[in-house]
Order: sequence, then C-alpha cells, then structure tokens
Amino acid sequence: QVQLVESGGGLVQAGDSLRLSCVASGRTFSAYAMGWFRQAPGKEREFVAAITWSGINTYLADSVKGRFTISRDNAKNTVYLQMNSLKPEDTAVYYCAAGSGSGSRSASYAAWGQGTQVTVSS
Repeated sequence: QVQLVESGGGLVQAGDSLRLSCVASGRTFSAYAMGWFRQAPGKEREFVAAITWSGINTYLADSVKGRFTISRDNAKNTVYLQMNSLKPEDTAVYYCAAGSGSGSRSASYAAWGQGTQVTVSS
C-alpha cells in the first residue's frame, strides 16, 4: 500500500495561486495513476484532476479547466496540483489519491492522503 502526504494548502485571496504537493511512500509510485479530489463543508467529495502513471494524460474537472494543472515527478514520488486564479468556491480540503485507474470516481482510488486545507477569501 502506498502512503500519501499532501502539503501546500493555505489561506489566499481570490485571484492568487497555490501549488499543492503530494509525496508518496511505500510501493512503487510510478505504477499508480494519481488524482486530486476536494471536499467543501457540507458537500460531497468531488473530482478535481487526475493523471496517468506516465504523466502523458491528464484530466480536469470542468470547474477548474484553464486554471488548474496536474503534473507528476516520478523521480521524486510527487504529484502536484498547480492552482491559478483561485476563487472562493475553490475553498475545500484537497486530497490526493492513488489508484490503478485515472478516472473521476473516488472508487477508482485505493489510497488517500489526509488532506490539506485551501481557503480562498473574496
């Protein structure tokens, strides 16, 4: 089983940028597709972005297209979520996840991090 630790969250103003990182340990990181999800208070967890094991293919939720980018560095066992032009509605706890597929469904991912809080003020 792979262990995941997110970092990089914080309190920012609307229009600012943040880069989240997720470092993996344990089993071979490069074998996993990786995803980012988020959960706002009172709402269900939702898909944000995913990337295949090779990093060649990426997928983004419509709500973040044009603003967020997902990437990975298999040499560093790390996946990133670059978030630009942040909006108050992006406020949530962000989780990274590892799985055998790079889909948008939570069930596709077997391992999850503890989450990092992102708060965007207006």
